Amino acid sequence: MTAGGEPRLLGVSIPLLIYRTARALTRPVPWLAALAVFAAGPAIAQGNYPARPIRLVVGFPPGGGNDIVARLLGSKLQEAWGQSVVIDNRPGANSIIATEIVAKAPPDGYTLLVNASGMVINPSMYATLPYDTLRDFEPVTMLATFPFVLVVNPSLPAHSMTELIQYAKSSPGKLNYSSAAAAFQLAVELLKIQTGISLNHVPYKGSVPAISAVLANEVQLTIVDTTSAVPQIRAGKLRALAVALPRRSASLPEVPTMAEANVPDFEISGWAGLFAPAGTPRPIVLRLHQQAVKILHMPDIREKLLGLGAEPVGNTPEEFAAQMKAQIDKWINVARAANIKAE
Repeated sequence: MTAGGEPRLLGVSIPLLIYRTARALTRPVPWLAALAVFAAGPAIAQGNYPARPIRLVVGFPPGGGNDIVARLLGSKLQEAWGQSVVIDNRPGANSIIATEIVAKAPPDGYTLLVNASGMVINPSMYATLPYDTLRDFEPVTMLATFPFVLVVNPSLPAHSMTELIQYAKSSPGKLNYSSAAAAFQLAVELLKIQTGISLNHVPYKGSVPAISAVLANEVQLTIVDTTSAVPQIRAGKLRALAVALPRRSASLPEVPTMAEANVPDFEISGWAGLFAPAGTPRPIVLRLHQQAVKILHMPDIREKLLGLGAEPVGNTPEEFAAQMKAQIDKWINVARAANIKAE
């Protein structure tokens, strides 16, 4: 206490000390301000997403089923969001090259993957992969499913599955088949096991090259997705013997199912799905999902997909993730039982 009665603490006037303390508390602290900006950054970025071009990586060459689906999706995303969507085809190694690119991309929503059902088959075919299919991706939605169809070169003296099986058994090891990805190879290998025929495998980097090989009679047959094969079938350049569905395909109603063609319990279909790298902010994943589902419900997109034999899906990220897990487990068991490995 001073002589004049003013209270003091450590020689400093207490009213002055209170004033200085209050002023210090209201002054901005640089590191706290920086932290606030850093914390707000992702929210700002997500709110403005997309603010620059998006890259859609596809593991197959142009013209195949996944490429067609990716281009339909990309064109509509570009229209809706006003940002360029670039299709980046990176074929090879059963789509492993493209999948690895996206697995290692920044998780910001600007590098995405459109991949096939081979994504859940590769873990059963390869001892090691440069990514973890379940851990390294955010499944956004399954875009579409499409049936598999067995086609042959018209010069092959087989107009039905029964005739193909008889011809293959009478000429063991003389028929070659092409495969566009692990899913198609596994389908033919399962056919070989179920029917007891012998076929030689020749791999190609996509459905279009695999079909071109059949057209040129470099190989005699293949199993491929209907989205790639329907135009050549309708043009009479390929002969379709059976679809691997429980019912006939709407795009190929004249082609019997495998069961109708005396190959029972042979049902395999493919799909195209949209993925983001693991760690992509949830708001971005949900925005991608909502827009993709909206696109799949557009009449012109549905008409184009159905015309190619594909069926739009648009399930939730959670449903898609659960389906992937179940399919990985299934194909691992099938591959082990059949002793099938990637060549």
